Amino acid sequence: MPLAVYVLGLAIFAQGTSELMLAGLLPEIARDLGVSIPGAGLLISAFALGMLVGAPVLAVVTARLPRRTSLVAFIAVFVLTHVVAALTSSYGVLFATRVVGAFVYAGFWAIAAITAVGLVPENARGKAMSVVAGGLTVATIVGLPAGTVIGQHLGWRAAFWAVAALSTLAMAGVLATVPGGRPGAASTPRVRDEVRAMADRRLWLAYATTAVATGAGIVTFSYLTPLLTDVTGLPASWVPAVLALYGVGSLLGITAGGRTADARPFPTLYVGVAGLLAVSVALAFAAGTPVVAVPLVFLLGVFAFVVNPALNTRVFTLSAQAPTLGAAVNFSAFNVGITAGPWLGGLAIDAGAGYTATPWIGVALGLVALAAVALSARARTRPQAEAAGAAGAAEPVEPATAGA
Repeated sequence: MPLAVYVLGLAIFAQGTSELMLAGLLPEIARDLGVSIPGAGLLISAFALGMLVGAPVLAVVTARLPRRTSLVAFIAVFVLTHVVAALTSSYGVLFATRVVGAFVYAGFWAIAAITAVGLVPENARGKAMSVVAGGLTVATIVGLPAGTVIGQHLGWRAAFWAVAALSTLAMAGVLATVPGGRPGAASTPRVRDEVRAMADRRLWLAYATTAVATGAGIVTFSYLTPLLTDVTGLPASWVPAVLALYGVGSLLGITAGGRTADARPFPTLYVGVAGLLAVSVALAFAAGTPVVAVPLVFLLGVFAFVVNPALNTRVFTLSAQAPTLGAAVNFSAFNVGITAGPWLGGLAIDAGAGYTATPWIGVALGLVALAAVALSARARTRPQAEAAGAAGAAEPVEPATAGA
C-alpha cells in the first residue's frame, strides 16, 4: 500500500475530527457565543450542508486538474476556515466557516477516493478505500473525545487550533507523497454520460435510504453530550470516555457491516436499522439510568455504522456506469441525514420536549428507513429494463466500502 494512501487517511482523520468534535463542544460554544445549545447544534447541520453540495460539485469541477493541486488547495482552505473560526466571536462568522470548510472537505473526500484507487492495483482498491475511510472511524474513536477534552480544559477555540495544526501536517504529507501529474484522459469522467446513467429510480431510492438511515443515528448523537450530562447525570469529565465508547462501537459496526454488505446487503440493512430502532427506544426510556444508558451509547455506535458499507455497496452496484457522480451523490445523501437530524432534534428541544425527544425522532426516522429498505428489496426483483442505461441481466458486484 503506497504511503500516499495512508497520508490521505491521515488527512481524513484531521478533517473528520472537525466534523465530529462539535458534538462534544456544544455547551462550551453555546455559553461563549451566547446562543442556545440547539442553536449551537445547527453548526453541525452547517457542516453537513457544505458537504452536501461540495462532493458532486468539486468532483466534477476539478476532474481535469492535477489531483495533488486540488487536494492541497482544498486542505489549505480548510485550515484557513479553522483559523478564522478560532479567532471569531461571531456566531454568524463561525457558521459560515463551517459551511466553507465542509465544502472543501467534501471535495477532498471525492478526490482522495479517486486518487487512492488510482495508486494501487485493481485487486487492492477496496483495501485502499478502507484505509482512507478508516481515517474517519479513527476520528470517531480518538479525534472526537480528544477534541472534547481539549475544549473542556482549554476552550473550544483550542480544539479548532488543534485541527488546523493537524490538517497543516497532513497537507505537507500530501505535497510530499501524492503524485502531481494530471489524470489521464481515460480516467476523466464524462459528466453527460454519468448523468444519463443515473436515471435509475432504484438508485434514488437507495439515496433516500442512505439519508433517512443516517438521520436516524445522527439525531441522538448530535445532542449526546447534553443528554449525558443533563438527563443521565454523568459528570462532564466522563463524557469524552463515553464518546470514545461510541467510537469503538462504530468501528466494530463498520467492520462487521463491511464483511456482510457485499453478499447480503439487505439483511445487513434490516439488522442494522432494526437494531438502531431498538437502541433508540431503549435510550428514550432509560436515558436517566447511567448503568443502562452508557452501554446503549456503545450499541448506538454499532448499529449507526453497521449499515454504512451496505448503503455504499448498494449505490456502487446501481451506479456502475456513473462511478464519480454515483458515489459523490451518495456522499451528499449521507449529509442530508446529517443535516436533517440535528435540525429536527433542535426543533423538538426548542419546543420544550427535552433531550430525550432526540431518540424518539431517531425511532421515527428508523421506521421510514425500514420502509425504504423494504421498497428497495422489492424493487430489486423488477425487470432490469427499468434501470436506464443498465446492461446485462444481473447487477455487478462491487467491493464493500467503509463509507463516509
